[in-house]
Amino acid sequence: MLALRTWAKALLFVLLASPLAPAAHAASIEKLIMPGPVSKAHARIEGECSNCHDRTNRERQTALCLDCHKDTAADISTRTRYHGRMQQASAGQCRGCHTEHLGRDADINKLSQVGFTHDLTNFPLKDAHVALACGACHRPATPYRKTTTTCIECHRKDDVHHGALGTDCASCHDAKGWQKTLFDHDKTDFPLTNKHRDVPCAACHAGQRYKGTPKQCVGCHLPDDVHKGSQGPQCANCHSTADWASQKFDHARETGFALLGRHARIGCGDCHRSGNLKDPIPKDCAGCHKSDDKHASRLGAACADCHGNDVWRVTSFDHLARFKFALEGAHANLDCHVCHTGVVKDQKLGTECIDCHRADEPHGGTLGKKCEQCHTATKWKDVSFDHDQSKYPLTGLHVVVTCGQCHTTQRFNDAPKECLGCHAKDDIHDGGLGKDCGECHTPNGWKMWDFDHAAHTRFPLLGAHAKIGCADCHIRPQNVVKPSMVCGTCHANDVHAGRFGTECQQCHNTTTFRRPRTN
Repeated sequence: MLALRTWAKALLFVLLASPLAPAAHAASIEKLIMPGPVSKAHARIEGECSNCHDRTNRERQTALCLDCHKDTAADISTRTRYHGRMQQASAGQCRGCHTEHLGRDADINKLSQVGFTHDLTNFPLKDAHVALACGACHRPATPYRKTTTTCIECHRKDDVHHGALGTDCASCHDAKGWQKTLFDHDKTDFPLTNKHRDVPCAACHAGQRYKGTPKQCVGCHLPDDVHKGSQGPQCANCHSTADWASQKFDHARETGFALLGRHARIGCGDCHRSGNLKDPIPKDCAGCHKSDDKHASRLGAACADCHGNDVWRVTSFDHLARFKFALEGAHANLDCHVCHTGVVKDQKLGTECIDCHRADEPHGGTLGKKCEQCHTATKWKDVSFDHDQSKYPLTGLHVVVTCGQCHTTQRFNDAPKECLGCHAKDDIHDGGLGKDCGECHTPNGWKMWDFDHAAHTRFPLLGAHAKIGCADCHIRPQNVVKPSMVCGTCHANDVHAGRFGTECQQCHNTTTFRRPRTN
């Protein structure tokens, strides 16, 4: 093969050097030295190299390409489509991307789907289109530039309207989701308001039929007409698109009965039970609520004096202004008939606690009738009595003592006020020191006592006397009040056998009995 090519070049040199070389053979000679066959698309012009190559100016090759590929030339000139927007579109060379003479089946486009950006084309890929494979839109026998850019050409099978709404799919749909619509119904002669905006298209346009859709309420809401046609087809006179159950009928102006509170939220049929709104119905409370009257007509027919329109059980009756007795605490939750057991206008109730709570009064009347001094209307058993305001203020440990430890019955005034009334069992003196325990003891602790022996007995406890217990000297309770101050009374074991008399203090002191004084 190498020898053949060498021979061919030599022959070409001879022929070209000869002035007699016929011009008719030039094309055949060029084909003889051609690097290889061109692609199928260029096969028909393969015999004329000058169609693509200028022997004298190699840079004219791109211009020659564009002479044939006029569509691409127009794209570059107008800077549109892929070739017009790509980098160096006007200065680049076609051979930089498209290489020929690689055989009939060679791919001279060399389009890389990985590196290709659709943004340079006239159809940038957005939203759901980004994830599609190229073959989903580009058919094998159709050049890319001739691929349709209209929705209907790709989505004709998806058109549930079957062409009834035309081919401008983008006026309602976008590339984010085919099922989502962007149609502006406000531009039609039936703008959608309130609840109509949330209704799916098929709810009104059954079977994708858009022409002839009814515009009157009864056209769609005839099954919802609880009046069964008795009020005519003009539903909008009373109802709105905000809520079918709501109504804008001016009940106060048209009937003389304003719908206030709970009346504004109930259905028409709750009062107009015949279904015909023109049938007369009562306007007083008892006319509709006679079965709800738990007073059994004992309070008359003026229900509005006590009850409001919001909740039947809540009363607006001013009890303080009427009876001079405010309903506070637990009283506020009581039923009227707990206190008013008879007909109200014929019954007169007292305003003192004892008038109603006599059976609950456990003190036997000993504390009077001012129950509120200790009790409150919030809870009867919650006592707020201030013992410091009584004749026996609580001090020391008495503060933490429960009421029942001193008040053994509910007759609180019978409780003793003297110490021995409660502490007789605790008196280790067996009454020998009298009843005035407070002279020695305090409420801070029974064992905490502070008796001033010098001031009360004229016998100071000095020396060893200060350390001994009371019972060491006060042996017999009957002798406690006026005990003897003579030493020998307690110190009978006199080693002197009485020879020095009873004035022991002449020699001894209270610090120690065994060591006599020397002076």
